[in-house]
Amino acid sequence: MRKTKEYKLPEEGNTLMVNEPLKNWGGTWTEEKLDAFEKYVKAYLTIMKKYATKNSWSLFYFDAFAGSGSRETIIGGVNNCEATLFEDDEIEEIAEQASYKGAAERVLGIEVDGFSFDYYYFIDKGEHSLQTLEKKLKSTFPNKVNCMAFKPGDANEKILELVNYAKSHPKCAALVLLDPFGMQLNWETIQALKDIGHIDLWILVPSGVIINRLLTRSGKILCPERMEKSFGMPINEIQNYFYEQVTEQSLFGEITRQQKRDNTINKIAQLYINLLGKEFSYVIKEPLVLKNSTNCPIFHFVFASHNQTGVKIASEIVGKKNRQK
Repeated sequence: MRKTKEYKLPEEGNTLMVNEPLKNWGGTWTEEKLDAFEKYVKAYLTIMKKYATKNSWSLFYFDAFAGSGSRETIIGGVNNCEATLFEDDEIEEIAEQASYKGAAERVLGIEVDGFSFDYYYFIDKGEHSLQTLEKKLKSTFPNKVNCMAFKPGDANEKILELVNYAKSHPKCAALVLLDPFGMQLNWETIQALKDIGHIDLWILVPSGVIINRLLTRSGKILCPERMEKSFGMPINEIQNYFYEQVTEQSLFGEITRQQKRDNTINKIAQLYINLLGKEFSYVIKEPLVLKNSTNCPIFHFVFASHNQTGVKIASEIVGKKNRQK
């Protein structure tokens, strides 16, 4: 993936796909995310078929929040502070639309002229959820059973295991999907991933569905410790980024208060992209915006890599989808 002139999206006929009914893949925003990711995987494998073979690279697919997709998994994916932000109907909508992630099946079903990943790693904190996923995937793809690994545990810890492996195996190339519902992902984990020389990284950022709601209009930031871990920034810097001081006249003279800046959800995504730019050589400028049934942004799907070709492909895929809205 070193030569940018090799950049080309593959034709649909070059891949083998699982012919699952569309209704099995969740709702609109879930489908948009999966469709964009699927297109990227096809392009990635098309290019890697040449370069990984030539350079004897081992290809890893790593999903650190694989889950089983059940409603219990969705709700269990947030902490107590985050859970209080939602009304019952919102939880129902999100759970319904994400009822089954589908990324694992899609990736396992993609081959380019018989070429695919050497290893597939699926991580989830819920052991029961992971067992459900394991049973389904091994049944659907019996020819790839020996290539799959299912590891229960905290995603941040398991990602560090991947990083340590890659450091001692420089011919390891990894495509990593970090698809949490809540804010379980620590920024120091993202910083660790930059040490993998050949890495392509997709992250689902809960910009509107969670982070924006932790930034209250009154100026108080909820779950400050979690915010610091998610952005890798002290809370005062987060405060200054999302709030401004305004002076107003009152019956008792001038008063100064904190005011939430406009377009906060977009600012959340932009901050994340800016921070990624400090760690990775190439970062997508315009992420995929995922909206709920009321047309409100709830997630941003972002991409980072050390390879310029990767970001060109991701930008083209995402750009087309954003323009279609």
